[in-house]
Amino acid sequence: MNITRRRFLSMSGAIGSGVALSSLGLDLTAVTAHAAGLGKMDRIRTARQTISICCYCSVGCGLLCSTDRLTGKIINIEGDPDHPISEGSLCAKGAGIFGLTEANPKRLRKVLYRAPKSDKWEEKDWNWTLQRIARLVKDTRDADFIAKNDKGELVNRVETIAHYGSSNIGNEECWTLSVACRAMGLVNIDHQARV
Repeated sequence: MNITRRRFLSMSGAIGSGVALSSLGLDLTAVTAHAAGLGKMDRIRTARQTISICCYCSVGCGLLCSTDRLTGKIINIEGDPDHPISEGSLCAKGAGIFGLTEANPKRLRKVLYRAPKSDKWEEKDWNWTLQRIARLVKDTRDADFIAKNDKGELVNRVETIAHYGSSNIGNEECWTLSVACRAMGLVNIDHQARV
């Protein structure tokens, strides 16, 4: 990155003033935060810009994703001001979409399981997790498949398992999940976009 002489002098003066003021006992937290923001803005200016769409609802707000050219990682996500629908504005979910990326250090990367009445989390692998879910669903369906119709025939209905859909999926995925849930006999099916 090239830096001009004028910018070098202004930055040197700002840093020197900050050091001088800090020795007088002034709180420089805001100045430090502003300086950190300047570094981020420089990174965003040189980053590769990619246009995307928010996945949370049917509005389809525009996103502007800034990816670091050296590391290939997303460093910022904000509303796309050129998008004809949202014009750069995002709701709280869309504004927080950066937290779903790899940049979030608290993002879960492993399956965590807590046994009933336990206070400790255990790491499990995906095979164990999927087999456990399948076993619990099968046991519940076997125990609760007792509804009968007017003719006295056993009907495909389980009222003790529910499915609550996610707003992170599209129409096709939502339809597929709905059909799968109905095939399992679930009658308590809802979706977050409806609420």
